[in-house]
Amino acid sequence: MSSDAHPLRRSTDRVPRSPTVSLVLTVRPDGQDPGNALDLLLGQVPQDVRDVVLIGPTGAGPARDGMTVRTLGVWDFTRGDIPHAGLRAATGDLIVLMDADGSMSPHEIPHYLHYLESGFDFVKGSRFIAGGSVADYPLGRRLGHRALLRVARRLYGQQLTDLWYGFCAFRRGFVDLLDLREDGVELGAELVTHALHYGLRVAEVPSRELPRRHGPSHPRTVRDGARILGTLLDERPHNALSRFAHGSLRRAHGGPVTSPVDESHPGG
Repeated sequence: MSSDAHPLRRSTDRVPRSPTVSLVLTVRPDGQDPGNALDLLLGQVPQDVRDVVLIGPTGAGPARDGMTVRTLGVWDFTRGDIPHAGLRAATGDLIVLMDADGSMSPHEIPHYLHYLESGFDFVKGSRFIAGGSVADYPLGRRLGHRALLRVARRLYGQQLTDLWYGFCAFRRGFVDLLDLREDGVELGAELVTHALHYGLRVAEVPSRELPRRHGPSHPRTVRDGARILGTLLDERPHNALSRFAHGSLRRAHGGPVTSPVDESHPGG
């Protein structure tokens, strides 16, 4: 008997096809040419990725053998349709989304794919669980992230540790559920919110955010935070506000609160 995981028993049997993988890279406009940094990143993309959609300038160098790189256009911060079009242009069964500013490493992609192939629908990176780290995280942004995490946990009942980190992977079918805003909201947070809204099986994996090689380095903390809060409220389940109020009322009266929040990590 064959020792293969999927033995062929009949002449009509076929070996199960491995899922194809697309990588969507976003180059945020800052007036700089990513140049060599982008070429270096493309050189680190694992062999499993055969399709790359680049949202940004056309200055990418030649792709390695077996990988195609398509350039969609420059991402305007005031529009949400360009990243959405990039996701729709991806041809793979599994889609990985990451920034091309050097802060995210393609070497982590196989870890994300492993969890998708294990049955999860949406896999997101977290800088605040064991094995993850962040190079630069100002106090104001850290406090804002902590507050938004509390809101997300109460509204959606999920114990996430990192809300707006944009390194994520998901099944192609998820793209059809998206309705991205055209107001420049943080793309990573919006994708996570949609995944929670539709009840997808979400997994977090440790990720290391490295110093940016290029791209804007001064995020708009207050503006981005306000827009993410609006997205969380707009996409909330129909019973989320009552659950939120019930938990607040029980805390006010000193009663126990279900699903306690873990404060052991710096992100929450």
